Amino acid sequence: MEELSQAQRPSLHANDTLDRAPRLAGQISRDGIANLDIDKANGNISLDVPIGTTPDAGSSNPSAAESIVSDDEDYDTMKIDPDVLVRAAKGIPGRQASASSSSSASAAGDEKQQQNGDARKTEKSSSLQVRLEKTGRRGRYKLTADDPQIRDIIRRGLEREAALDSRKQRSRLRDIIFTRQFTTFDRQNPATADSPFFGFFTLFWLCLIGMLVRVAMYNWKMYGSVVGKQDMVKMMFDRDVLVLGLTDGALCGATAVGLGLQKLILKGYLDWNRSGWIIQNIWQAVYLAAAIGFTQYREWPWTHTIFVVLHSMVFLMKQHSYAFYNGYLSSLFKRRNALEEKLDQLEDMEPDSAASPPVSPTLRKQDTSMTTSSSVDQKTNDVHRRRRSSGHHFFSEKSEVASVAAALESGRSLDLNQMHAFKEIIKAEIDSLSEELKGKATSEANAYPKNLTLSNFADWTCLPTLVYELEYPRQDKINWWYVVEKTAATFGCIGVMMVISQAYLYPPMAETVRMKEAGVTIHQRMEEFPWILGDMLFPLLLEQLLTWYVIWECVLNVLAELTCFADRGFYGAWWNSVSWDEYARDWNRPVHNFLLRHVYRSSISAFHVSKGTATFITFFISACVHELVMACLFRKVRGYLFTMQLLQVPLVSLSRTKLLKGRVILGNVIFWIGLFVGPSFLTSLYLIL
Repeated sequence: MEELSQAQRPSLHANDTLDRAPRLAGQISRDGIANLDIDKANGNISLDVPIGTTPDAGSSNPSAAESIVSDDEDYDTMKIDPDVLVRAAKGIPGRQASASSSSSASAAGDEKQQQNGDARKTEKSSSLQVRLEKTGRRGRYKLTADDPQIRDIIRRGLEREAALDSRKQRSRLRDIIFTRQFTTFDRQNPATADSPFFGFFTLFWLCLIGMLVRVAMYNWKMYGSVVGKQDMVKMMFDRDVLVLGLTDGALCGATAVGLGLQKLILKGYLDWNRSGWIIQNIWQAVYLAAAIGFTQYREWPWTHTIFVVLHSMVFLMKQHSYAFYNGYLSSLFKRRNALEEKLDQLEDMEPDSAASPPVSPTLRKQDTSMTTSSSVDQKTNDVHRRRRSSGHHFFSEKSEVASVAAALESGRSLDLNQMHAFKEIIKAEIDSLSEELKGKATSEANAYPKNLTLSNFADWTCLPTLVYELEYPRQDKINWWYVVEKTAATFGCIGVMMVISQAYLYPPMAETVRMKEAGVTIHQRMEEFPWILGDMLFPLLLEQLLTWYVIWECVLNVLAELTCFADRGFYGAWWNSVSWDEYARDWNRPVHNFLLRHVYRSSISAFHVSKGTATFITFFISACVHELVMACLFRKVRGYLFTMQLLQVPLVSLSRTKLLKGRVILGNVIFWIGLFVGPSFLTSLYLIL
């Protein structure tokens, strides 16, 4: 009701107050009705007329309220006067309406109202016209607010809620958190410097030095030289070293195709959601096939082949992350441009004073006539022409912004309130899109599309991460002594690996090749299988550990230092793993983050599969890639590694059963047995069969 009549209003007196009456707090629903509860925590309010009493003109008893209301007051036993005037006891200063769609009944009417784009301002009111009604539940009441201010608060709150809902409905590319951190074995890591296992690190390297001395003495005894026969050195540097370097440079330069594709998408020649992603995937397939095919064409040894194949896969993942993240942002950028066109169109429209009463834009059931204009005049044609030029179609959406666009496209006249409500929704959506286009960038200079530059792409290519972001945490300067230290460690470890390969791995591998060339049957070769497996157990495990150390501790840290990349969480404590899924997460964090965003989460969002299915898809793709590497290495497809990797899926499920769950030592023992035996077992199978 707009106004209470004098007959309905009770007469008021200065002493008719309830100083200790609990606040009736609740939330106003869309229809203006709120369910109230007693709120003992937020102080008291005063009622100009005590609830359940009929004021008398001659009454002046100051203790009347105290005799009726207490902290344990039961409103259900009282006679309710439905029309009362609620006022804050101490007064609440006017403030801007809350951004939430719900408002406290005792404070909503005390807020100062202000509308953007309208010079008219309402005066601050200390009271609201309300109607308090009893419900069928004990302690529950309905408060109907008929005051225009409350109605306006509800309308504006629903507008903001609509904008928030439209923001939530749009799917987002999940973020990977980058923070400043060091690797576990980095001397700059304070945790490593104070580690109680520091002595074991020293012991490990002393053991390696002792092994090198022993190998050098054996080579001197057998061949008269400390370096021995040097078969591995000849294999690595005998041929095509320069061609290998040029090939790697060509692979690196070819990744710029992704930058060119994104430029075409930005200028509107291509659309990412239609043909852009298809072209990108075709290019990635051609890129990988060309890299592998060239290694087979040149008939390179396994050292050259494995280097090119692995490096091309790194570049492939970088291209994929760069393209799909920027492609996602291009769709947001196009959407924002289209919304800005709609907002400009709305600014040019004149409000119709004779239009129908304002309708909340949050009502989802819009009149279908808004999307079908009966008149086809020149103005409507111009509007549709602008819509086509924007490149984004709103009629396929079911959001509040789509309702706004439909109203604008229909050419229907809008009144001032409708135009204001529509503007607020569009502005909220534009702000949300602008924030997402900025991503994690701290300045607008790195936001999309300003990131599509050659310098940004070159920087991204050198960064030791496979997940593209607009900005990463960086350090202030380069520590060149640290670069020298890690570079020396890299070449030193590679030298140790070459000695181990020559002394302990090359002889059994050469023996398997000799047996095949001599025509030894499979049965006879399988008789040698246990001995070959035993000969390679320890040296292959040591090679695996040193390879991991060179790449994830030395090479990636050098790249991070040269690019001032501050997030150096390239691995976790994988040596403490109690299950294979934990090992998969921790031993190679860059690849794990790539699979997490672009395979696991993308499978869930794009194909709407369950988490278990997405996990299987991730393991399956990883197994295919590993088997591809083994096929390039041994030049035959056997599927041994593929099968062993897929067997990790039931092993992960087994680790979560009562048999292994919570048994940390047993789980870690099983993990190390698999890591100790697995590589030698698989290598022996590929060599003998």
